[in-house]
This record gives sequence, C-alpha cells and structure tokens, in this order.
Amino acid sequence: MIELISYEPATGTELARLPIGDVDREVATARAAWADWAARPLAFRVETMRRFANVVRQRYDDFADTIARETGKPLWEAKTEVDSVIAKVDISIAAYADRTAQRRMEGQMGARVAVRHKPHGVLAVLGPYNFPAHLPNGHIVPALIAGNAVVFKPSEKTPATGDFLVRCLHAGGVPEGCVRLLIGGADEGRALSAHNGIDGLLFTGSARTGLALNRQFAERPEKILALEMGGNNPIVVWDTPDIHTAAVLVAQSAFTSAGQRCTAARRLIVEERLAAPLVEELTGLMSRMIVGAPHDSPAPFMGPVIDNDAADELTEGFLSLMMRGGRPIRHLERPDPTRPFLRPALIDMTNAGERPDVELFGPILQMVRMSDFDAAIAEANATRYGLSASLVSQTPALYDRFWAGARAGIVNWNKPTNGAASNAPFGGIGHSGNHRPSAYYAADYCAYPVVSSEAEAARAAIGIGLRDA
Repeated sequence: MIELISYEPATGTELARLPIGDVDREVATARAAWADWAARPLAFRVETMRRFANVVRQRYDDFADTIARETGKPLWEAKTEVDSVIAKVDISIAAYADRTAQRRMEGQMGARVAVRHKPHGVLAVLGPYNFPAHLPNGHIVPALIAGNAVVFKPSEKTPATGDFLVRCLHAGGVPEGCVRLLIGGADEGRALSAHNGIDGLLFTGSARTGLALNRQFAERPEKILALEMGGNNPIVVWDTPDIHTAAVLVAQSAFTSAGQRCTAARRLIVEERLAAPLVEELTGLMSRMIVGAPHDSPAPFMGPVIDNDAADELTEGFLSLMMRGGRPIRHLERPDPTRPFLRPALIDMTNAGERPDVELFGPILQMVRMSDFDAAIAEANATRYGLSASLVSQTPALYDRFWAGARAGIVNWNKPTNGAASNAPFGGIGHSGNHRPSAYYAADYCAYPVVSSEAEAARAAIGIGLRDA
C-alpha cells in the first residue's frame, strides 16, 4: 500500500500516514450515492449540516490541535479556523435561502413562471494547505446543502486535517458515499480534475494551478469551474496621523499566518512623508513578533511556513528582490536552517529596476514610497492579480477615489487586507479568480437555476400565418 506521510513543520515529526486513494473508485462511489442525497428534502440536508457542526464542536480541541500541528500555525489561530468551520454551516444555510430561493412570477396569458435550482451532481473540491479545513469546508458545505455529492482532495501537505474534516461530516450523518476523501498528490489532483465522472470542480490554491485548470476546462462548458486563487495585494498608507495603528494594520495584513494567506499584503505603498515614521513603527513591531511552534508559551504571533521547500523558495525570492535593486530594511532571517521558521522581512523596492509581479507566499513585505495619490492607485493596480486591496487613511474623499480606482474583489478602508467576512462574497479578478466568488456567494456555483413556464391546463392557438381551413 502506497501511503502519503504528513510531517509537522515545526518539529519534523511524523503526524500521520494515509493511503493514496483511487480516483476512479472515489468518483464512482460519489456518483452512485448522489441521486439519493439530491432527492432528500432540503430540510433534511440542512439538519444534517447542523449535526455536522455539532460534531465539530464536540471534537473542537482535537481538530484545532491537528490543524496546528499539521500547518505549524499557532494554536490560537487554529482555533479560529475551527470556529470558521462551525460558523460556515449557518452562513451557508442563509446563503442558500437567499441566493437560490424558489421564486414564482406571473407570466403571459395567466401562466406562472417558476425559478428553482438543481444541484450539478458530483463536484470535485481541491483544498489548499494554509486553511486546510476552513477553505475546502467553504465549498463542501454549500455543495452538500444544494444536493451535490463531493470528492474532496486535500493538499498533499495537509492530508490529516482533510481526513479529520471528512470524518466529522460522516459522523454528522452525511452518507459516506456523498463525501469521499481522495488522498494523493499532484497526479491524483490532475486525474480528478480531468475525470469524466465529475460535473464540476471547486478550487482554492495557486494561480499557476488555477490557470492550468482554466485551460483544461475551456472545452468543457458543461462542467462548472470555480477558481479561488492568490494575490499580490497592496496596502496603501496615506494622509493618516495615527502611525502606530497604521503599522499594526500593515503588520496584520502582511504577517498573520506567516504571510500564508491569499489576501496577505505583499506590497506596502506609502506616502513619502509618512515613510520614515511608519517604517520605524513597523520594524519595532516586527522585532517584537514571536515566531514559534504552535503550542509554545507565550503564544507566538506566527509559526513556520508550511515546509522547508517553501522556506527555501522564499529565501530565493527575497534574494531575487535584492538583486533587482531592493534595499533590505529587515532581512528574511531563518534561525534554524533545518526547520521552516522565518522572521518577517521588509524591503524597499522604490528604486528597484524591476518590481516583479509574483506572489511570494510568506512573510515578505515590499515597500514603495510615492508622493502622488493617483500614482499610488496606479501602483496598487500594477499587478495581474486582483484579490484584495486596502487603504489606511483618515480622509474619506481619498477612500472614495481608492474604492473607485482599485482593481480588486475586496477593497477595504482602515482595515487589514485579510480577515474577510464569511457572510459576504469572497473573490477576486484578474489572475485571482474567474468571477465565481466563494463564501456567501458559494451557493451560486453549487446549484444552477431552472426556469419553468407553467399552466394547469394546456391552451394554445396560432392566430397568424395559417391558410384558411
């Protein structure tokens, strides 16, 4: 039996061994179970999801511990992820009622027009490693409420969390055939996405993989594809007297989750006159940040990145910024070369010959100093991505201009770029998504509308264009 082994990033200790799954078998099992689940009343599916939420509550500590150990994120942050898993159920129930409610209207000649929604069938869900429970759960729960069956492949870096999530779903009463766990790596992911037995794919992950999926599905319009990808997100600090608060918002945006959030700020665009005091405050905060293992005491602000390969790539990425003319303000430090702990970095790219439009998925923040606000908006938009953007300013008129000019699916004011609300849509433009936002709007891609013109008795006549009988 071939197994996938999960290791704890903070210690290198083996956490779990799970057998590699069979794609054909898992899809066939979901296909066989789907019709019965779809035929169940909506109320039954809703109550099943509520039982699932209760199971997660009962297993809260074990779930949070698994997430923390497998991702390396601090235990306090893992607990917030479990909270999000639970909250997603009620949010998804409300969203389904709001976004896909049955509606009746008056048609011509006394007919009724009915709008109802149907599930797609079997949906594949590909999950990421940074939020290995919350993000796939954000696809799975609304998909199940709508009446779909799901084949879920977690990231090969976080299979134990995926296994825990699926076991909670089954314990809550979701038939085992309706949620299938597919353990595997890139080969299994490619086989699942190309499988003729799925009716669509819901993806959260890198832009590179998302673009490959978009090309793959280009000739399959009968299959739904929802892409939730990354970002090269800007946070703009302009015309604000409270430099300390601005620095806190920047630090939260850039370094929460060790920078491993698709909404993390990658670029700080700051008004020239505020740059020096902001840098002083920000570097002071960075020097005080505790970087440690999930269960350390005192609790760390951030843990390691996901593995040594990611830490190596980020180190190379920081060196590449320096070679392009970036001036390091705080270097990306790696205290232990055998483990993926990184201390957050800040680099001034104002005078760099090139500012590469890449998503460095870790605790690296690039700064650009500017004197003109319109130029700052243009710099914020100088990316192929378009997920999140934030303005820190005390001037409402500037926010009006920023909101109107920013190219992003999430535009915030005096708030971090991350921490999006689950009771609102979540998605981006450009290379950040394909205009199928998730979170509250996930209901939109989990069911499709069916319009019916209905009359209790058949009446028909042709009043023009016929010869006399």
